[in-house]
Amino acid sequence: MTKTKRPIKSKAKQTKPKVKFKVSKRTKIIFGSFLMLFAIGLFISFVSYFFNWQADQSLMANVLDRTESSNNWLNKFGAYISHSFIYKGFGISILSLPVMLFFTGMYLFLNLKLFKLRTLWFWGAYVILWFSLLLGFFASSNPILGGVVGFELNDFLQDYIGKLGVTLILIFTLIIYLVSRLHLTPDALSKSYSKQKKQVKDEVSEVEFQRKPTSEDINKEVEIVIHKNNQDSTKELNVDKDVEIENSYSEKIPNESKEEKEEIDTKPEEQDDVEMEVETTEDEGETDQLSRKLVEDFGEFDPTLELANYRFPSIELLKDYNSGRGITIDQKELEQNKNNIVDTLKNYKIEIAQIKATVGPTVTLYEIVPEAGIRISKIKNLEDDIALSLSALGIRIIAPIPGRGTIGIEVPNQNPSVVPMRSVVASNKFQNAEMELPIAMGKTISNETYTVDLAKMPHLLMAGATGQGKSVGLNVILTSLLYQKHPAEVKFILVDPKKVELTLFNKIERHYLAKLPDTEEAIITDNTKVIDTLNSLCIEMDNRYNLLKDALVRNIKEYNTKFKARKLNPENGHKFLPYIVLVVDEFADLIMTAGKEVETPIARLAQLARAIGIHLIIATQRPSVNVITGMIKANFPARMAFRVTSKIDSRTILDAGGADQLIGRGDMLFTQGNDLIRLQCAFVDTPEVERITDFIGSQKAYPDAYLLPEYSGEDSGTGVDNDIEDRDKLFKDAAEVIINAQQGSASLLQRKLKLGYNRAGRIIDQLEAAGIVGPFEGSKARQVLVPDFIALEELLKNEQNS
Repeated sequence: MTKTKRPIKSKAKQTKPKVKFKVSKRTKIIFGSFLMLFAIGLFISFVSYFFNWQADQSLMANVLDRTESSNNWLNKFGAYISHSFIYKGFGISILSLPVMLFFTGMYLFLNLKLFKLRTLWFWGAYVILWFSLLLGFFASSNPILGGVVGFELNDFLQDYIGKLGVTLILIFTLIIYLVSRLHLTPDALSKSYSKQKKQVKDEVSEVEFQRKPTSEDINKEVEIVIHKNNQDSTKELNVDKDVEIENSYSEKIPNESKEEKEEIDTKPEEQDDVEMEVETTEDEGETDQLSRKLVEDFGEFDPTLELANYRFPSIELLKDYNSGRGITIDQKELEQNKNNIVDTLKNYKIEIAQIKATVGPTVTLYEIVPEAGIRISKIKNLEDDIALSLSALGIRIIAPIPGRGTIGIEVPNQNPSVVPMRSVVASNKFQNAEMELPIAMGKTISNETYTVDLAKMPHLLMAGATGQGKSVGLNVILTSLLYQKHPAEVKFILVDPKKVELTLFNKIERHYLAKLPDTEEAIITDNTKVIDTLNSLCIEMDNRYNLLKDALVRNIKEYNTKFKARKLNPENGHKFLPYIVLVVDEFADLIMTAGKEVETPIARLAQLARAIGIHLIIATQRPSVNVITGMIKANFPARMAFRVTSKIDSRTILDAGGADQLIGRGDMLFTQGNDLIRLQCAFVDTPEVERITDFIGSQKAYPDAYLLPEYSGEDSGTGVDNDIEDRDKLFKDAAEVIINAQQGSASLLQRKLKLGYNRAGRIIDQLEAAGIVGPFEGSKARQVLVPDFIALEELLKNEQNS
């Protein structure tokens, strides 16, 4: 028996940790103010030097002599530093230096990102050197124009390439500046010239158009003919189309009036007494022709044009936890597991014809083919026995594997591998995904990147016990969309009742987030604002459906395609529609506090919003039936289950077992309504998300976040106000519940009417103001002041009459 050689593992190179120097905000303010003031002083001394440089020449040898004085506005310091930079330096072009220093100081003072100054300093130094060379070439007699650097550089170059060579260098370096910095290319110049030429041509054609006969003259002639043929009545003929008038100018007017006369003469005389209104409708072909003309002139509408310079985050912002090593296969572990599986099955007289192992990042799949005559249910019942023999944390048996004709036994690896977000983002499946909203979930058991389209799910329900990977899974989804979609194409509504999980995304508020008008924080942490946001999202849904109806399309993809082709007029309210992704981090908390007020709009959105680009992602750590109700589950075909504590929870989220046998730490089961797929969720850490949001947040953004429609709540009852019109719609129902139970409490209304706590509390206050229940008495229930329903009807009737 030959031994297989194990691959030699290369040790990763140990790199020394980089030392980072952090500068405090106070230091930046102090140093920035110094640079700004120094730049102003430098500019003043330079300007003064141009007037007094000859008088101060003799002073340069005795700068330290206190008896001497200078004519410079900054005295000897100004004279010396100006002499060094202008006379001995680069000449008059050095005036750019104070400007660059001033902007640098301003960026430090305002604590702005300094990487934008690289371009300023590079091209500033480029201009200083070019002008010094130019002035030294043409004005070598005046020493302060080009300075010593310009003079010496010209002298050096002319010794080797002559004056013609220096001229060519100046022209070439000027072209570099014009093309690279000012973007003056032949194409840009030709476009500008053609645009000017077209504008002049339009002005000339407009003058010629004014010289031609107007439509009023044509209408007058037509009216004369009508009056001649119809003595008792007058008919109006409106020529509405400019195209028809324009075509009529190329022919003689008498001929046209003659044709009109012939047409009118052919009318039957019986209709002389009836007035006729001629209405012309716009031909559909002309609309298509106009849209094609607009596309030819201006191109298709580009929604990303407002942020045309937006740069997507690079994969360098993500960390590679495996350092390119991938999955390490432990042959000894595989062989041992195989022997244990075979021996265990043999103990129960189950023979195996074939076995195959597929190694994944955290789980290895052993596919077995039993001998003929073996019942599958017999193997399925041995799940606990096989787990005992393998000493595994938990195994899962798939009997049979759909489409393969084998039985699968998933066994956790002893040394699981991390699936970095970097590896799935860099994969070809994700980079080349032809999807509307691509999400790189993680890797399968066969170590393949698994990518899905959120637009086709169309909503996702996530569940799992605490600490099993839900928050990381949400970050993976959001990160995937940030790497693929422009800020104009997708917007996020983030609901975070825990207030700490999604706070990092505040930095991209004006790029990617959507919020209600007049709200400070885009990430929603208050449950009352969640209700308003969900109802506002329903209004947005209805508005979008109206736009789709007017555009005669069925979904958002067709609508945006038609809008980009300039077939929809923005003056009619049409606009480019971005996808909206609603993310709820802890759904159970909302159900506990708000109840039906949250469940109803979410169910409505889940049923209707898929066609207009609104998609929901709901996560919860408590997948019980009172949280994930039947209405919610029916509209969320895509489910993602991390490890849960019981089989009941697994069946609640997946309608099948298996989630209770996962090993945790990102191990999950995913389904889109068909087969269950076991995945290892990608891992993205908080510092990685912070780097991505910092990178996006430092770029140019929209003036504000994407604003949802305004929403005012229907229940407007306030405190002890007894205004009948402002009472809650359920006021009478609540009063009947209270009288029937003869006990006044907000919790009773919550249970009976399925209300949230806030709304139930407002109704209790209104009942108190109406005299139906007594005042608050601490832990005791409120006293009910109305004995029966007859007394309630009389009370309400008296209120209406008064």
